[in-house]
Order: sequence, then C-alpha cells, then structure tokens
Amino acid sequence: MKKILFSGILFLSTILLWGQEKQTATIPLPTPPQLTWQEAELAVLISYDLHVADGKKYNQAQNRITPIEDINMFHPDQLDTDQWIRAVRDMGAKIAILTVTHETGFALYQSDVNPYCLKALKWKDGKGDIVRDFVNSCRKFGINPGLYIGIRWNSYLGVYDFMMPKDGTKFQENRQVFYNKMCEGMTEELMSRYGDLAIVWYDGGGHGPEVGGADILPVVEKYQKNIIFYHNTQRADIRWGGSESGTVSYPCWGTYTYPYSHSKNTEVIFKDNFQLLKTGDPNGAYYMPAMADAPLRGYNGRHEWFYEPGDEAHLFPVENLMNMYYQSVGRNATLILGLTPDDRGLMPDVDVARLKEFGAAIKEQFASPLATSSGKARTLHMKLPTVSTVKQIVIQEDIKYGERVRSYQVEGKVKGKWQVLSTGSCIGHKRIEKIEPVEGVSAVRLIIKEALATPQIKHFSIY
Repeated sequence: MKKILFSGILFLSTILLWGQEKQTATIPLPTPPQLTWQEAELAVLISYDLHVADGKKYNQAQNRITPIEDINMFHPDQLDTDQWIRAVRDMGAKIAILTVTHETGFALYQSDVNPYCLKALKWKDGKGDIVRDFVNSCRKFGINPGLYIGIRWNSYLGVYDFMMPKDGTKFQENRQVFYNKMCEGMTEELMSRYGDLAIVWYDGGGHGPEVGGADILPVVEKYQKNIIFYHNTQRADIRWGGSESGTVSYPCWGTYTYPYSHSKNTEVIFKDNFQLLKTGDPNGAYYMPAMADAPLRGYNGRHEWFYEPGDEAHLFPVENLMNMYYQSVGRNATLILGLTPDDRGLMPDVDVARLKEFGAAIKEQFASPLATSSGKARTLHMKLPTVSTVKQIVIQEDIKYGERVRSYQVEGKVKGKWQVLSTGSCIGHKRIEKIEPVEGVSAVRLIIKEALATPQIKHFSIY
C-alpha cells in the first residue's frame, strides 16, 4: 500500500533548548524546496489564456462554462517571453509561474494527450510552445520557473469543479476516466519535458482519486524531486494566506496544525474567514509557509488576473505595492504578484514600468542599513555609527533550523536610556517593522524573550 509522506514531516529534528535544563523540543524544519520558496520572497503568476485576445472584459463565471468560439483569435505574433522575464527580474522576483492551462482547458504547449492545445492553432503553424519559451527565458535570466495547471474547470470539455456532468450513465463514467487520464498525462508531459521546476500549482487543488479525480501526485513525485507541490488533499507544501489582497495577518507562522491529508483540515480550513490559514499555528507539527497573492491590475475596484484592454488605470501604485511587501514578505510570507501578457504576446509597457518602479522602491528602502548584526545569543547589541533616527527594523531567523523565536523586543538607546522600539512574536524568514521615527538613537538591541531553542538570528538590521 502506497504511503504518501507529507514533505514537511521529513525534516523534523529534536533540538536542545538553550539554558541549563536538558529539555528537548521538536521543531518542524523546512524542506530544501520550502527554503527556496521563502528565500525567494517575491514570485509572480503569469496568467495567459485564449480570451486575452477577444477584446472583452473577463467574466470568470461565464468563462468556466462557455467554450471559446474561435481559438484562432489567439495569435500573439510579438510573443517575447524574454521581455516578460526581464520585467520579473527588474521587480526582484526569483520565481515565475505560468498558467499552462486555465478555465478554457486550452494548453499553452505541444501536448500529445490534450488535442486542445497550441497544436490546434494556425499561429506558428501549430508548432508554438509557450511553456518551452517561458522556461528557457527563466533560465536565461536566472529566474526559477514554475507551472500552474488548471484542471478544475474546462469549458471545452464541460468539466466543472473537476468533474464531468454527473448523470449516472456509463457514458459519463467513461468521460471522467478519460479526463482523469488526460490530466495525469498532461502532468507527466509537463513534469518530464522542461527540466527542474520550482513549483507546480494546481488551480483550486488537484482533486485526488479518493474523491474521483486524477492521481497526479505520484506523477509529480516521479519526475520532480525538489518541487513545491501546491496542492491537493494528499499534500501541500505551502498554504494560501487567506485572501487575494497580497497581504497576510500578523503573526503568520510558517507551521501548521495538520498535514493537508488530515480529515480535520477540511473541517477547520473555512472557519472564521480562513483564520488558521492566515495565522498558521506556532505549535503546529507541519512546516507549511504562507503565500500572499494579488493581481498587479487590482487597484481601485478591479481585480484582474488576465489582460483586458483599457485597464491601465487599475495598476496598483508603487505605494500600494510596497504596503503589500511590508505585509507579506515582512510578515513571513512569500508575495505572488499576478501579471498578464496582452494579445500581442508582450507585457504591456505600463506594467513593465510599474514592476521596475516596485523593484527600485524595495532596493531604495533596504539598501543602506544603519547597522547590521547576526548571532545565536539571546541578546544582540549594535552601536550605531552615529546618533540617528530609526524608522525600520528587519529581523530574520535562519529558518533551516526552524522557527524558534516566540517573543522578542527591540530597544533603542536614547540619551543614555533604553526604550522599547517594537515588540513581536513571529519572526520566521523575515519580519519587517515600520515604526514611528525615533530620534537620537545611539545603539539598539534585540532581546529574544521566549524561544523553543537557541535563537538563530540570521539578520538583524536597523534603518
């Protein structure tokens, strides 16, 4: 009987608590792919599908149930995936994810198991492979590629919420078997043809065989040994942060109460407006860090993951993007920003410019700390080179040893007296705090008030 192990369990360790007492604490540790995910901090989801070429506003509810009338309206004649990934690099993202299939069911590569793919187009005489172009561009510019596979909806085949219409007939049963095998076949093609991938993302989960869906996990695990799998009821290496606002609440622990395969997970996941997903569980036995996602074109009443003409006014301003950064990366989550090429096959110029501005704003804020330290002591002390005004604090744990800190305090020395600048609980991969400016600070110290084991502070900086 096949035993599927949740990846976060594989790296548990027993670690001696600091201090005099010989007590032990079991601390969940991230896998190497989870480390890569959190250390990336910024990722993008590039959403692309046939309907970007129809010149209409995107209607998700209708798109899920209405086949595309003319697939040959899609002919991105200026396709330039290098241009996409240069923009991703300029933003500062380290991972880029492409929607290989979405709700139309159309696949952006040369599939041998799904005829509804680029082979069916007149564009490039049916020989185009956008996935290949995308992966090659990622590797050219030093970005880790990932793929998003949408099998939950397929308007072409009439699949709704993973399933063919149920009518109790053998015809329906056979169609479901066919669809499941097709999904497994696409997964095999995508996992085996394009080299190592950082992440595979199944839209809305993968709906495994225990509930009548495709058996995708063994296929992924056969070909991709170091991948983030997100997700189905058998395995989830990361978790959704509970909203599409690009932010998470604080605290946001990287540990979680259950493996996704646990039956109780489904009982609590929707409770209290996704509260457990938002906060995680500091006592959780499973390492499962959060992501925060939002579309770049989501400002001022819009929330668009796919290109639509005339939407330029709805790009988030840099100020809003920076707020997302502080409330995602600065709260121990990875920020995924949704991008979308247009009908030409290019990222719109205004989107490219905004991404570059965002990347520059991050660098400007964090390029020049007043002082930086690291260490394993309960207290880290730094004397500032000059008496200064303190506005921001950045703390990072070395999370390859797990999230150890449970409570901390940062103090500044002003006119010879220590005063509290900030307090908190979760640090994790990164904690960024903007504080009311404090003038006349000559020294700072980080005090770890409570931890499960010797704190491993990778980075402590004052700005």
